[in-house]
Amino acid sequence: MIKKTFKFLWSHRVQFSKYFTVGVSAVLIDMATLIFLKEYLGIKPVIAVVVNQFLLIFYVFFLNKHWSFKEKGATRRQMIRFFIVVGFNYCVSVSAMYIFNHQLNFDYRLVRLGTIIVAVSWNFFLYKYWVYVAEEKTASADKLLNKSI
Repeated sequence: MIKKTFKFLWSHRVQFSKYFTVGVSAVLIDMATLIFLKEYLGIKPVIAVVVNQFLLIFYVFFLNKHWSFKEKGATRRQMIRFFIVVGFNYCVSVSAMYIFNHQLNFDYRLVRLGTIIVAVSWNFFLYKYWVYVAEEKTASADKLLNKSI
């Protein structure tokens, strides 16, 4: 089981490294805008997270689509799925910032890094197998699934 998992992960190392690079650059932009909004503009951390997420959504979507996952078509369908994933991650981020920073007084930077780490853990697989999948692959998988039922 461990050997199979390692082989699977190793076979996706190039794609994952591109996804990871996009993610690291997004984290740097995310943290820079969060600190700028909080420290220099005096915006509360909860509101700052709301604002900076909108800046990052399109950056991450298009860079992952064209560079990490090299997917050309179905932009509308992929964007809808991407927004579903982002929406869930967004709710987790804002809720965590409210609970851990606003209510429990944890440092807002640590809270944000924690929510990013949690989201990264599931996003690669959601992007690879659900968001950035060609329509033909999705249709083939649906046909195969319907056939087996």
